[in-house]
Amino acid sequence: MITKEQLTHNIPQHIAIIMDGNGRWAKQKGLFRVAGHENGTKAVKEAVEGCAELGVKFLTLYAFSTENWNRPKLEVETLMKLLVKALKKEITTLQKNNIRLNAIGNLDLLPEKAKKELLEVIEKTQENKHMTLTLALSYGSREELVKTIQEISIKVKNNVISPHLINEAVINEHLYTKTLPDVDLLIRTSGEKRISNFLLWQIAYAELYFTDILWPDFKKPDLFEAVNNYQQRERRFGKTSEQLS
Repeated sequence: MITKEQLTHNIPQHIAIIMDGNGRWAKQKGLFRVAGHENGTKAVKEAVEGCAELGVKFLTLYAFSTENWNRPKLEVETLMKLLVKALKKEITTLQKNNIRLNAIGNLDLLPEKAKKELLEVIEKTQENKHMTLTLALSYGSREELVKTIQEISIKVKNNVISPHLINEAVINEHLYTKTLPDVDLLIRTSGEKRISNFLLWQIAYAELYFTDILWPDFKKPDLFEAVNNYQQRERRFGKTSEQLS
């Protein structure tokens, strides 16, 4: 078992996690899906604390996708209630560990109570510096890219931006993640091996790590194992091994 003491170098600056498997976890135990989501909040705490202990500067969690709005109404309402409950409960932990809360996605689609609680915690933690925890809520990468293209197109039409000056930096400035660096390590739990419309632009050079562990069972040692796997890889960014050495 990997311990945090063994992970002293080459810590990824930005880790993103697709938290998958809550429903299957509950089904395996003969429970309602809500039980999986409730226990999934414990895994969130494990991941946040583990990243803070390692010195990870940015952690982004795929909490609720644009596609998740299509789930049964009761499940969606339960997820939103859990969000409010978790935000109220964990504000003390965020402050204690000097963690800033951030959120990306079409937040206007959130229920008013959930949005209000979210914005209040973001406001209260905005001066924290140790780590930035970003919740992707009502988030879809394609929707983000469409929004970005629309905003840039309007600026081109109004002669604010010249078309030939549009580059990666300009695109980054219009993304939800404009204050975040690119993802270094993307983790997905539950054995699924797909990206599911998550940070498609931002993971261009990310290392991908898939584990069969269902999200409610994901603990700090599992996070440390993922980081250890990341550290064994050679990140070439298009160069050869000889160029890097």
